[in-house]
This record gives sequence, C-alpha cells and structure tokens, in this order.
Amino acid sequence: MLKVKIFTLYPESFPGPLNIGLYKKAMEKKLWSLEVINIRDYANDKHKTVDDTPFGGGNGMLMRPDVLSKALDKNINFDENNENIYLSPRGKKLEQSTAKNLSKEKNINIICGHFEGVDQRVLETRGVKELSVGDYVLSGGETASYVLLDSILRLIPGVLGNNLSSVVESFENDLLEYPQYTKPQKWEEKAVPEVLLSGDHAKIKGWRLTQSEAIARVLRPDWWNKYKKN
Repeated sequence: MLKVKIFTLYPESFPGPLNIGLYKKAMEKKLWSLEVINIRDYANDKHKTVDDTPFGGGNGMLMRPDVLSKALDKNINFDENNENIYLSPRGKKLEQSTAKNLSKEKNINIICGHFEGVDQRVLETRGVKELSVGDYVLSGGETASYVLLDSILRLIPGVLGNNLSSVVESFENDLLEYPQYTKPQKWEEKAVPEVLLSGDHAKIKGWRLTQSEAIARVLRPDWWNKYKKN
C-alpha cells in the first residue's frame, strides 16, 4: 500500500477530488492512504507563525526551517524508505516516467510550498527532492499536489478499472494517443474512419500507430525526437 502524507498550511484543501470516484474506492480497498499534516500545528508561538523575512533581503516571506523540520520529523520515519518531495518551480519537471517510478514507492511525503519558498537548509538536511508540475506559477503547492498524486495513483495496480488504459495512452512509448471515436457512427456529417469499422485488428493497430506518430510529430516534436531515437 502506498502511504501518502501531505504537509500543508491549508489542510481543509484535502482530500478534495482524491475522495471521490476511483481514488476513493482504491482507498477503501487499502491500495493507498492519505494523511494530512497541518504545518501550523508545529509553530513555536501562539500566533502559529510559520514564515519570516529572508536574510539578504528580497520580496516575500520564507517558510521557517525550525517549524517545517519539526512537522517533518514528527511525522516521517526516516529509517524507512521515503520519497520526500517539495513542489517547486525550480524542481525537475514531472513526466510520465517520474509518475511510474513514484507509483512503486511505499511512502511519499509531499510538502506544499507557499510564500517565496522554504529555507534551503530543510531541503538539504531532510533529503527533500524538488519537483515541478510545469513551467508556470501557482499560488500554492496544494493544486500541484493534486496533479502529482493523480499521475501516480492511477498507475497503482488495481486503481483503474482497466489496467490496459494506462498502457495505451499519451506519453507511453514517447507518443501521443491516437484519435478516439464512438457512437453514433455519423455525427454532424462526420463519419468514423472506415478502418475502425473493418474488424481488421492489424490494420486498426497500424492506423492508430500512424495517427499517434503524426500527432506527436506536429504537437510534441520533443517527444517525436525521443521516439525516433528509440
């Protein structure tokens, strides 16, 4: 079972969409669990202060190392194997391969950042890896944590109703998913491609591969170049 711990200033944000549909069912089947830790509970004063101004000046505030480290130390068993992740714009970009690797872990601890970041010393002393969900800025790490967990949880065996779904979709084999069609066969004067009605599975497979290659070549040349090399 994958055990997830979220360290946040806004615990009311969770479990949110992680508590509906297939993820709720997966939690009931004990395929994964979620524990939410309020960082403010580990503040040192009655005002629950978690941030302070940066040394050297600069805009904004930083999360204090003494408060955040206390929250981590009280809730993480560092003798076990843990993936400790801080969601940050400067981190390694999240890709499908990253999600695959994380889906095989037993303990994932996610720090949701706020302000201008956290004191660097916490990241260095607690073995925290930085991970980015994309080249854009969010107001906090909570939204990013949903993206990260969604990409991970669906890869755990038994979570998806059809385990083949995660094998044939976008970014598998460095390609994008081919176009999909369903009933009605003709809609607004547009018909389903004839090959999909042929019943010839070899031809259908070939058509889908050709479509995936064409889409990747146009929309994601970076993935297309990786595909050609492999």
